Amino acid sequence: MKKVGIIMGSDSDLPIIKKATDILTALEIPFEVHIYSAHRTPVEARDFALSARENGFGVLIAAAGMAAHLAGAIAANTTLPVIGIPCKSSNLDGMDALLSTVQMPTGIPVATVAINGGANAALLAAQIIAVDDKELALKLDNKRANDAAAVLKKDSEVMKNL
Repeated sequence: MKKVGIIMGSDSDLPIIKKATDILTALEIPFEVHIYSAHRTPVEARDFALSARENGFGVLIAAAGMAAHLAGAIAANTTLPVIGIPCKSSNLDGMDALLSTVQMPTGIPVATVAINGGANAALLAAQIIAVDDKELALKLDNKRANDAAAVLKKDSEVMKNL
């Protein structure tokens, strides 16, 4: 199974990344997590992206706030799928990060999830890997069914509590 590479611009993004790693762990998808900044460690970020395919990665997740150039910098250096997580900061409630992540130039796509969307980034990464992995696809189907059952259980109980 291909690994998921997770890059965050700062350790302040760790709570968002933890949501992603919890899901990847539950789905038994191998991953690595690194802190590389598009601005402070651009060489390391570039080198990671350039070698990601040969190092066994199938998809990359990049989380950053404020200027949020990390996902784009990673995507510029690989043809692997890149999923950007714009992270909320004290400035502009994360809208700056969202716009920086989603507004990529033609030819350098970045799939973008919601602000602080670590869980959905992991699920999207799993879906990408599951294209060629029937066992993982079944795990995702089961997760969806369990999630639906949990909502329906709450639905059946809501009127009992009102």
